[in-house]
Amino acid sequence: MQPLNRRQPPEAPRRRDPAPSYWDYKMQRLWLTPFFRVLFRVGLPVFAIAAVTGLVMASESRRTAIAGGIAQIKEQFQARPEFRVSLLSIEGASPDLADAVRARMAVTLPASSFELDLDALREKAEGLDAVAKAELAVRSGGVLQVAIVEREPALIWREKGGLTLLDATGHRVAGLATRADRPDLPVIAGDGADTVAAEALALIDAAGPLVMRLRGLVRVGERRWDLVLDRNQRILLPTDRPVQALERLLALDQSDDLLARDLVAIDLRQDKRPVLRLGEDALVTTRRARGLIPKDEKKAKSDL
Repeated sequence: MQPLNRRQPPEAPRRRDPAPSYWDYKMQRLWLTPFFRVLFRVGLPVFAIAAVTGLVMASESRRTAIAGGIAQIKEQFQARPEFRVSLLSIEGASPDLADAVRARMAVTLPASSFELDLDALREKAEGLDAVAKAELAVRSGGVLQVAIVEREPALIWREKGGLTLLDATGHRVAGLATRADRPDLPVIAGDGADTVAAEALALIDAAGPLVMRLRGLVRVGERRWDLVLDRNQRILLPTDRPVQALERLLALDQSDDLLARDLVAIDLRQDKRPVLRLGEDALVTTRRARGLIPKDEKKAKSDL
């Protein structure tokens, strides 16, 4: 038998179980979920910021103070000297047009560059008939630069209201007091002539040697052209392909000297059958040659 007072040997320490607990296992699985990671890293800070912002903005006095502070900072920033515009420079325009652009834009200077609506100012400048294009930019030194592309007059349009200068596209450039002010420009007339200004210029270019005799072009019925020459001659062009018809006439004139004859009009509206309208002297001569009138009839009329 063993004695009762004999000391028992100490028990060996229990080894720790390496397996995670139930809740640790659940948290590890949740952390491996992409949605949970995004929610924890992004959603929680956003929620906290939104909550703080909501608490701060709940008071009307705090909202007013914050808005006033932001407006004051904005005004102080925009009023800095480097953003101040003091001069207006207009380039590419004649002196009269530059004055008209200044009056049309009506910019009050000095002003901050943040206060200038460049798009609205550009639309105002391009609203003038003589301005084809305007480009605005704020340059260093506080200069508002306006680059103007001026419309070049190419035609004079004689309408019921008077004379009007047109560019190559038919856009109005300015009014004209008298024809003598621009003797270098050709004249067009008739309703709707401005809408086909490009075709009129093409006919003038194709006229070649007739340009020196050309008095103008008349739009007939808003569908075709008449070329009016000196000596009261008129060339009636067709509706379709008028330039080609004029070129055929010039070839015929070069070979037969047609336009030098006593003709009132040449009708080219039928491609295969041009019609000639004779002048009074040529008509009398033709009738006399055919024996339709006596030889002394013209002399008798002149004596009267």
